[in-house]
Amino acid sequence: VNKKTFIQLILCFSISLVSWSVDAHQPVLSSKSANTAKAPYIIEEPEISKAIFSELKGKPHYYRIDSESKFKFYAGITVPKIDDCPLAEKFSFEVLDTNFRLIERKDGENFNWWPWYEKHGEKWYWIGPEIGEKFKSNRVYKEGTYYLRIFNRFNTGRYVLAVGDTESFPFTVIVRMLFTMPKINSAFWDDVNCPDTKKDN
Repeated sequence: VNKKTFIQLILCFSISLVSWSVDAHQPVLSSKSANTAKAPYIIEEPEISKAIFSELKGKPHYYRIDSESKFKFYAGITVPKIDDCPLAEKFSFEVLDTNFRLIERKDGENFNWWPWYEKHGEKWYWIGPEIGEKFKSNRVYKEGTYYLRIFNRFNTGRYVLAVGDTESFPFTVIVRMLFTMPKINSAFWDDVNCPDTKKDN
């Protein structure tokens, strides 16, 4: 593929996918990261919208935000919806301060999750609780360090953490999407069977 053809492919890709997922959040694949309290995933530019695809494997996940100025805060949790499969795992999340003290908590276990079709990416999601409204921020956090803690009863299952509400798709992000989107689609939809629904003992 010559340079001109490659650029044309990038342009076509950017036009068709610029608003691909969860109300135009940049897709980020983080399914192989441990995201522990001591080594959390760092969320840069917290106002920029991102959809972080990850999987709990026995322990909660932690995300860290550092901001030197006040910022609009948004966070929401969703789950990829597989065909006609029921929702197998619900997720909750908390916002913690720099000392891991609770600021806000969203209880996914007692939330009425609802199915939603994202027409640009042509994928279905289960929509869970959010801090904000309709994928948008409705509050401002002051400068400082914050943590997000993602968890559920068994600390297992695939989820999507949506953060920020300012759409931004620079060229570098578009190029990255060329490589990450096929992996995301495969790991979270295309090659996934109906999961077992866990029950309390």
